[in-house]
Amino acid sequence: MNTLDIKNASVIYPAAEGGEAVTALSDINLTIEQGDLVVALGASGCGKTTLLSLIAGFIAPTKGYLTLGDSKIKGYPRVACGLDLGDEVRGPSADRGVVFQKHALLPWLDVMGNTEFGLKLQGVEKAQRRQKAADFLKLVGLEDFHHHKVYQLSGGMQQRVGIARALTNDPEMLLLDEPLGALDALTRESLQELLLDIWKKTNKMMFFITHSVDEALLLATRLIVMSPRPGRITHQFDLNFNNEFLACRDARLVKSSEAFIAMKEQVLSIIHGDEQQTQEA
Repeated sequence: MNTLDIKNASVIYPAAEGGEAVTALSDINLTIEQGDLVVALGASGCGKTTLLSLIAGFIAPTKGYLTLGDSKIKGYPRVACGLDLGDEVRGPSADRGVVFQKHALLPWLDVMGNTEFGLKLQGVEKAQRRQKAADFLKLVGLEDFHHHKVYQLSGGMQQRVGIARALTNDPEMLLLDEPLGALDALTRESLQELLLDIWKKTNKMMFFITHSVDEALLLATRLIVMSPRPGRITHQFDLNFNNEFLACRDARLVKSSEAFIAMKEQVLSIIHGDEQQTQEA
């Protein structure tokens, strides 16, 4: 079983001219196993995106290390990014797929071209990569849009393409950087439900960051709450609201339950308390 382990990881950004070094993350310890959907929540500036970038291999830990399966993501010189030496991963890899807040699609390619792009770079034969891309486009409800240009799609449909593109590469882990934050409320709800369906069907590890408490509680098998900078994991909660939704297919029913409301109030109290302490410091 694939497992991501983060051990005593810290990220310190070097001082800008005339400034001081910034500790973005401090002593992070986190384990994510296959089938986990871990959601990170916290006040703005708590290091959620830095943590995702660390897992993705976009940045290196200043201290500590990460392992994914038998691979290691350790502290490394920036000039070595992207070089794989044995089991050590020195940067991004196909075993970690990323869905960004902005869809980051290639505007000169159509939906199929964007979805198959990663496999094309890997040299996968055309018919094989297109069949695989078509399978995941169907999974996200875009089987009738293969030849549409990106600009012809709504924001929600563009994010569906981004999700399909990440899944087509068959990563061990899917990383989602506030992918629903810019969408309207109804589209956001429909994509939350889609993500839960994908999670249940693929059983992949997922790491999702958001500013929405409701979204975090609905999606997560485990919720981590992070403190203001330097970012630390201060609370972890094992949750089951996602399976409750999958059983009843009524998100509003789940969100109106006493257990959901009580957990929401508890999490909000933690975040507001952290923000107040920061302001008073």
